Amino acid sequence: MTVVVVMGVAGVGKTTIGALLAARLGWRYQEGDALHPPANVAKMAGGTPLTDADRWPWLRAIAAVIDGWRGAGLSGVVTTSALKRAYRDIIIDGRADVRLVYLRGDKALIASRLAARRDHFMPPALLDSQFATLEEPGESEHPIVMDVAAAPEAIVAEALRRLGA
Repeated sequence: MTVVVVMGVAGVGKTTIGALLAARLGWRYQEGDALHPPANVAKMAGGTPLTDADRWPWLRAIAAVIDGWRGAGLSGVVTTSALKRAYRDIIIDGRADVRLVYLRGDKALIASRLAARRDHFMPPALLDSQFATLEEPGESEHPIVMDVAAAPEAIVAEALRRLGA
């Protein structure tokens, strides 16, 4: 049983990579953004970055999904920005069977992806706040770091190789 957390700033492809990874493995999948309370979605859609206080209930909801899978002996993939170490501690810390895949990319590339995206509540104007908040995972978190400049299938294939799946 393993849970993979796919993380990174808005626009790196978490949903695409996470869904492909879960499909290739035949595991459960949870889009972390779907767990945001409506007030968080409205705030971001209005161009206001979330505060830590806004994020705590959302992060606890993600942790509850992970713990539900673990308790049932199920493997899964969940996507979430998890920008700060403190956020990752809520969803990963103390869970040895949870692996972190960090999608890292060039800000200009990600900005161009956000500008082309439609029907998403996260406006491109919040990208700067995402990068300002980002604390890249350190060695102690044992992240699998993937460059998002590659094609999604190539990213997934390499992530699977590095996960040993």
